[in-house]
Amino acid sequence: MSPNLRIAVRFLFAKKRSMLMSLAGIIFGVGFFISTQAQLSGYQELFINTILGTDGAIRIEDRIQDTNVFVSAPTSEGANTNFFVSDRENRRFVEGIEHPESVIEAAMQLQNVEAASPVIKGTIQLQSPLRKDSGQVFGINVDQHIAVSSLEDRIQIGSIAEFRAAPMGIIMGHKMASRLDVTVGDSVIVRAIDQQRRVTIVAIYETGVSEIDKTRVFMHMSATRSLLKKPHGVSFIQVSVFDRDHAIVDALAIENMALHFSAPWQEREKSWMQLFTTLKLSAAITVSTIIIVSGLGMFSTLFMIVMDKTREIAILRSMGYTRNDISNIFLWQGFIVLVCGAILGCGMGALITFGISKLPMPLSGIFATDYFVVRSTVWHYLQAVSAAVVIVMIASLAPARWASRLIPGDVIRGTAT
Repeated sequence: MSPNLRIAVRFLFAKKRSMLMSLAGIIFGVGFFISTQAQLSGYQELFINTILGTDGAIRIEDRIQDTNVFVSAPTSEGANTNFFVSDRENRRFVEGIEHPESVIEAAMQLQNVEAASPVIKGTIQLQSPLRKDSGQVFGINVDQHIAVSSLEDRIQIGSIAEFRAAPMGIIMGHKMASRLDVTVGDSVIVRAIDQQRRVTIVAIYETGVSEIDKTRVFMHMSATRSLLKKPHGVSFIQVSVFDRDHAIVDALAIENMALHFSAPWQEREKSWMQLFTTLKLSAAITVSTIIIVSGLGMFSTLFMIVMDKTREIAILRSMGYTRNDISNIFLWQGFIVLVCGAILGCGMGALITFGISKLPMPLSGIFATDYFVVRSTVWHYLQAVSAAVVIVMIASLAPARWASRLIPGDVIRGTAT
């Protein structure tokens, strides 16, 4: 152990009670910082997985009809050249996808695209023996759709196999089933335009998203075409990808190749992602106040140590210790508290995060879960420790500079300030 470090430890124990209070604040601040960020990140991850499982990473929709703008530009010879350019700001869209096979073929050329499923969507009325309700029908090809969604995993009653074997079967959300007072095996009448069909409920699902669970009904593609009188084309194509963070680039590529509007999940859920980012920033600022208060306590304690140890500092200066040596002694004190606080705080954060993940917390509405959802990453620990480093070192710097400026002669004469 170096002499400076040994002296720092002895000075530190001179105010051990005050330093322990500052150390406790840093431990709790770092621990709570890690646990709150893990909770918010966990719910954000659950929300993203829910969205990807219900609406896919990319949704290909209406055909793009570019509008051209007439431009006249002078040439170097003084004449004018007339030409048309595409006006992307005023593009027009033709509803639906007329040739889904060619669009899917274009999308599947991208390495990141995993699968694609055409879907026909329409508004319907459902009637059970007791009640009526409105909803949206999604006509799907079973095998293609379960490859791009988590529908099979979300089924609570019944199975995909039963749906596959029932040409006039439907899969209904649990909230709609509750409102219609029906269950698997019951029949309901589905109406759309001037058509109606009697269908059988073969499965009930729950995504946890209320708007989906109370409105969305899945039928076979052929039955939906007949019901909605749409013999050709589809409403949209749902696409799944291997790397979800690359969905924006893939969507733009699909749009340019297939000339159909493509919306990645990041743009569709932009407001929700901004909300999660705001909540994480707000939680980080709030929890960091614990570390700030601890830093102020350390600042005060170190100043008290400087005032109490002025004679010792004068003796050290007289023995040949430089200003930097004296400054380093007090910086070492801050560093010791920081290291202990960071290590113990990270351990506390890990324990809190683990404990919270075991607490029951039934939740549905935006997503469904039975327990607190946490997702802890190394980045959370780095953020917490970085906040502690900045605050503690700032709190240590001013007392260290003041101690280094003490002049031995002034201390002996009692005129040091």
